[in-house]
Amino acid sequence: MSLDKILSIGGRPGLYKLLTQTRTGLVAQSLLDNKKVTVGMSSNVSVLSEIAIYTLEEELPLKEVFQKIQLKEKGSKTSINHKSDKLSLEEYFFDVLPNYDEDKVYISDIKKIIQWYNILHDHGITDFTVSAEDAENDNEEE
Repeated sequence: MSLDKILSIGGRPGLYKLLTQTRTGLVAQSLLDNKKVTVGMSSNVSVLSEIAIYTLEEELPLKEVFQKIQLKEKGSKTSINHKSDKLSLEEYFFDVLPNYDEDKVYISDIKKIIQWYNILHDHGITDFTVSAEDAENDNEEE
């Protein structure tokens, strides 16, 4: 499953798998407890494939940040918990992405990224490579 079908829903914990879209919103299934939820159009919904992290040079897609974490952890879950102290989380993230913009990437963002990576890992969603289709779309935008 690609990150195109994985959602973050504002005000709700964890991640969700998009099941279907309706006229008034969408139906998603929680990756934490497998419960189905309906979400209206007014809810703040983010697709993971559309999220990017600020670096000093550019915005890096979340997929590439997950790749860097996966490389650092040799395919395992993170060696740090998302509830760890601020300094530990910042040090860990600096190891993963040394050029991240510390003024724009908050500790809450780092916590979410680590938590999301571990949730995806638990559900076997670990293919964060950039597909040929993604690369083609990026080339068209330039």
